[in-house]
Amino acid sequence: MIMKFNKDDFYKTSDLALAVVISLFYPIEKVDKTDSGKAYFCFKRSEKLEQLIQNYWKQELKIEPQNYFNQLKIVKARLYANE
Repeated sequence: MIMKFNKDDFYKTSDLALAVVISLFYPIEKVDKTDSGKAYFCFKRSEKLEQLIQNYWKQELKIEPQNYFNQLKIVKARLYANE
């Protein structure tokens, strides 16, 4: 099954740290790799996601360090898969 991605339906970020935090709460829908080698992590937009991102930038989140580190390994594996 081929999924069509409407860019307005998804939040995209190339910031690895932010992508890891978001992925603790929301699944990565797609990793969009450009020809130049830059990768964007795509998440389905929602009001809760937007609030999470705002809280991230305001430094208002509390994340358990081991959870973050374990999720970082998972996200990196997904990033480098099928290169």
